[in-house]
Amino acid sequence: MEYNKLTDEEERVILHKGTEMPFTNEYNNHFKPGKYICRQCNAVLYHSDDKFHSGCGWPSFDDTVSNAVTEVADADGRRTEIICTNCKGHLGHVFRGERFTEKNTRHCVNSLSIRFIPSTHIS
Repeated sequence: MEYNKLTDEEERVILHKGTEMPFTNEYNNHFKPGKYICRQCNAVLYHSDDKFHSGCGWPSFDDTVSNAVTEVADADGRRTEIICTNCKGHLGHVFRGERFTEKNTRHCVNSLSIRFIPSTHIS
């Protein structure tokens, strides 16, 4: 399968499970209607209706596109990593029980792992 070419920083995050700096990333304060796709393989991961402001410094979503995101135990043994189901690229981590939304779930996602597609371009 052919994937999008990644920058060095995108590779650090997506392929090597890195984290970008909080509060400085592209989609932290981005709330336009549309969808968010995997930067590596273009799979649709999240809809803007599920994005919320958590104050954590990274984009936060309380739901995913069905079967688009896989949860795996993180190497640190304390957190749960989220990866793109299609290409296995690192997205971030999921947290539950924080009560930010009724769904009580926060997908904390690196902006470098996703790309936004405005709703005017949604098919």
